[in-house]
Amino acid sequence: MIPWLMVSAIQVAELSVSSVVHMFYGLYIFSSAVAGDLTQSLSESIFKPKATIEVKQIDQEKTKDVNDLPPIVLVHGIFGFGKGRLGGLSYFAGAEKKDERVLVPDLGSLTSVHDRARELFYYLKGGLVDYGEEHSKACGHSQFGRFYEKGEYHEWDEDHPIHFVGHSAGAQVVRVLQQMLADKMFEGYENTNENWVLSLTSLSGAINGTTRTYIDGIQPEDGKSLKPISLLQICKLGVIMYDWIDIPWLKSYYNFGFDHFNMSRKKTGVRGLVDLLLGNAGPFAASGDWILPDLSIQGSMKLNARLQTFPNTFYFSYATKRTTKPLGMMTVPSGVMGIHPLLFIRVLQMSQWQFPRDIPLPYKGYRDEDWQDNDGALNTISMTHPRIPVEHSSLILRSDSDCLPLLPGIWYYKIVEADHVMFIINRERAGVEFDLIYDSIFERCRKHVFRKAPQTLPNEAQHHERGDQEE
Repeated sequence: MIPWLMVSAIQVAELSVSSVVHMFYGLYIFSSAVAGDLTQSLSESIFKPKATIEVKQIDQEKTKDVNDLPPIVLVHGIFGFGKGRLGGLSYFAGAEKKDERVLVPDLGSLTSVHDRARELFYYLKGGLVDYGEEHSKACGHSQFGRFYEKGEYHEWDEDHPIHFVGHSAGAQVVRVLQQMLADKMFEGYENTNENWVLSLTSLSGAINGTTRTYIDGIQPEDGKSLKPISLLQICKLGVIMYDWIDIPWLKSYYNFGFDHFNMSRKKTGVRGLVDLLLGNAGPFAASGDWILPDLSIQGSMKLNARLQTFPNTFYFSYATKRTTKPLGMMTVPSGVMGIHPLLFIRVLQMSQWQFPRDIPLPYKGYRDEDWQDNDGALNTISMTHPRIPVEHSSLILRSDSDCLPLLPGIWYYKIVEADHVMFIINRERAGVEFDLIYDSIFERCRKHVFRKAPQTLPNEAQHHERGDQEE
């Protein structure tokens, strides 16, 4: 009896600490964004420049060259946001400014991988988001969502492919989107195929799931349902109330992406709120149409079972870790100062977590020790390349130059010492590593990934023209 009470007390204490830490971090991000916007607005109102008329000469050739470049699309992860949300705050910490043609879509921060993949397609091509009739009926939400009057890259097709960079769950979103393109799953677009994706770079990508889902509250028995008392139950309550209260200006500032579930008090009333809280309706119902079930090992296996690595697409992955194994013994966090306070406890927990032995293991050959290295959110083994249920072709790298010339259809991956949020939100934390990572990603996209002739960058084009004139 006493040992049981001690374990329960420790679990309650851990849940309380985790809840407070996550809540304060969320408030910190939100308040930082608000403070930044207020400061900018105040500065502009006080130091408003005098109106002057200035005629600028537009370099038509340079504009044309930039428009000929394939866009690099940065896809955010769980609880993430794109351009236009949280004011001037950048999820990718300003990395989008490193190239002349980068897009940062705003997708549902907690919606399922399927729904986010559909949203990403229409963000690029334009039109009314169609989640699919069969899927929408099965999951109990509206078939149609947001309307994009003008696609950010409406010319997107096999002859105008795109580079994608996905952080965390964003990597799996792109993989699902590519499979949908190959399977021609977008009504009215019969010509789609897998070659619309030129390259995918996974940055701390959730390719094979994570054991953190079980620590946070997903039942390991099915990888889908929630434990009665857990961090995810608290998260669920907060999300439901946020969407049900439905304050327009607040949701325009940050949105979890569940508008197609019609959870607003204006549509459901008090009775609808009760159904949402009881799990009879909404994304947290039995259908489990939200992101966390997709990030469990079982959920990722289900997705991976139908996802291919295509022969004409280039794949690259950065797998992060903040653990070490001193003297080859127990896996532990690799330090205190280098790990974000939000993640330190989770790094320790994930390095020690074991799959319950009284239930079937998630797949044949599963070993706890394979999943101990982690970055506080994902297991390192999960981030390298697709491994379960079938392992895809891969090659580990010590440096980026080891993979040149690049070959399509192979997952090149590199292990990086970093936690899960090292390369997002706060640029100063990563220091020079931030620039090294993103510079290598953008350089690879622009100089080493191509199907036909190597593309000419705008500054290179001008250099060649000057050289020809001199001759």
